[in-house]
Amino acid sequence: MQMAPQMGYDRAITVFSPDGRLFQVEYAREAVKRGTTAVGVKAKEGVVLLVDKRITSRLIETESIEKIFQIDNHIGAATSGLVADARALVDRSRVESQINRVSYDEPIGVEVLAKKICDHKQTYTQYGGVRPYGTALLIAGVDDHSPRLFETDPSGALLEYKATAIGAGRNAVVEVFETDYDENMNIDSAIILAMDALFNATEGKLDATTLEVGTVTLEGRQFRKLTPEEVESYVFRIHEMHKESEEDESDTEEIDKESEEDESDTEETDEENENESDDQDEK
Repeated sequence: MQMAPQMGYDRAITVFSPDGRLFQVEYAREAVKRGTTAVGVKAKEGVVLLVDKRITSRLIETESIEKIFQIDNHIGAATSGLVADARALVDRSRVESQINRVSYDEPIGVEVLAKKICDHKQTYTQYGGVRPYGTALLIAGVDDHSPRLFETDPSGALLEYKATAIGAGRNAVVEVFETDYDENMNIDSAIILAMDALFNATEGKLDATTLEVGTVTLEGRQFRKLTPEEVESYVFRIHEMHKESEEDESDTEEIDKESEEDESDTEETDEENENESDDQDEK
């Protein structure tokens, strides 16, 4: 009995397919794509992280769902994918940060931490009996002179971004960033941009109770989460912005309709004048 061409290549993480793919790693990436949308934006004076938490039941206490974590005083992380895997990586990140403080008496660098986490993730793609982590992390923090934002992949790949997103709404969010991102924006503008991108990704279903927002600034070098009242004020501003834009669009449509009606009236009068002149010629 012949086996299908692809069958068997995804049964162990150590087996490459004939075209050089590791299917278990690709399946882990799919787990991330099905996760909640997490957004990171670098500003001139710091970094912003946002996560739109997915609430599956009105009986759930929203505070119990945590998608943004503090790693060190100056570093935070946002997650998408399997939450349990993310918590294991967050715990490891915190241990690495404390080891660096004990060993070198200084806070760990954001890039150093991101590379350590990616090294750990990569080992889970080359040994039998384990599976890759089904989660991606956005690691945000500040170094001595600049804000940093890194994305870690289930394969152990590492990329630094000015603004990016992970999870189900990634494409819609990145499309907004490609158009509207500005390197010189401040923290407030970065939060507004990130929320506006999430508004588009969720098709207008932006709720303050399901949003988590974290910021870290160069000035204070301290990561903190925004209070529910602060998040609600930003969400209110986003809804007001879109209401105004919708009103402007409706006004523009009305003006276009009026101009079309005027054009049609003009055409009708022209036709009447032509008919009158034809009648006079016949007479």
